[in-house]
Amino acid sequence: MSETPSAAARARYWRKNLSWLGGLLFVWFLVSYGCGILFVDQLDKFKLGGVPLGFWFAQQGSIYVFVVLIAVYVLVMNKLDKELLGDKFQ
Repeated sequence: MSETPSAAARARYWRKNLSWLGGLLFVWFLVSYGCGILFVDQLDKFKLGGVPLGFWFAQQGSIYVFVVLIAVYVLVMNKLDKELLGDKFQ
């Protein structure tokens, strides 16, 4: 017989999930919109592989950061699942 998590545990889980999600989305926004559009003039003063850094972020960097953010989210949520919901909900 499987036990379902209490309402308090589910509420804590959801709060932490939304907190992490909000933080990761903020980083994604900052990198994709900020580095690719807003700060492009300042970043273009530097070069990465012969390409202006602002252009690199707009074309490649935001994609790499997005993939890293997905990996971070998976790791954090796996830890959160074990911590708040227990091993039986894996």
